[in-house]
Amino acid sequence: MLHLRLIVPADRTDDAVRLVRETVGTTHLVVLPGAAREPEGDVVLCDVARESADELVRRLRRLGIQRDGAITAESIGMSLSDHADRAEREAPGSPADAVLWEQLEEATNEESSLSITYVAFMVLATMIAACGVVLDNAVLIVGAMAVGPDFGPLAGISTAVVQRAPRLAARSLLALLVGFAVAMAATVVLSWGMTALGLFSAERLEGPRPNTGFVYSPDALSFAVAVMAGIAGTLSLTSAKSGALVGVAISVTTVPAAANTAVALSFGDLTQTVGSAEQLLVNLTGITVAGTVTLLAQKSLWSTQRKRLTKPGTP
Repeated sequence: MLHLRLIVPADRTDDAVRLVRETVGTTHLVVLPGAAREPEGDVVLCDVARESADELVRRLRRLGIQRDGAITAESIGMSLSDHADRAEREAPGSPADAVLWEQLEEATNEESSLSITYVAFMVLATMIAACGVVLDNAVLIVGAMAVGPDFGPLAGISTAVVQRAPRLAARSLLALLVGFAVAMAATVVLSWGMTALGLFSAERLEGPRPNTGFVYSPDALSFAVAVMAGIAGTLSLTSAKSGALVGVAISVTTVPAAANTAVALSFGDLTQTVGSAEQLLVNLTGITVAGTVTLLAQKSLWSTQRKRLTKPGTP
């Protein structure tokens, strides 16, 4: 379940309380008149089943509470209450399938912000992958995939398309483009330095690479894997099962493809440069398309549940 804390202007408290009471899956309602000081208002507390939270928040936003007060939600680690158990049983669907769109937008906003930390992870992941492709070391490739933070902006683009949020789309696209551009430029410089030290060579890059040759040889399977990874990653975000993101990260070849593009470019190998760039685009496209379609399907599914979220006998 989720715990909601609302700061509500006094003239809208009755309406907010009515919405909470009308919504299936709510319990533990508490009203503290005049308790809030900044902003001023009444404090309304309640617990709500995850399946009902998005619809309740949507209705509360219509009252303008987010503008003149506040709506805060947090997960409940433990709740020993028969009332809570009954509320969860009454709520339609499964908690794992529920999507909290406001929470998703906030999460993707944070993950898709262009920051020094984000760029640093992109650079480090791409450099690790560069060592992996030159050494034909699958362990380094897997490690680079896990370190790469590029799924955040990809999820942000998908969310922005579904939620019609142009600012989120622009922020995500900027983070994606700048992140990869800086990472690839830094990896080109790394490749030159490693070559000068005798650690990288064109012979290693262009020789047989049974473990990493796939990063510059895109095919239909590459797109299929990207689509499956996009679906899995999106589901892991919307269901709050973030641990699955690690598995998603090591199943796609965005960062290794970017690394191979940079290293091949540093040696003037146009064949691998073009092939790796195509692999990168195939994976980025597959993940974004799959994520968007998955979110659209989830939104359509939960729209059919809305009529079941109002308690019988209420308007």
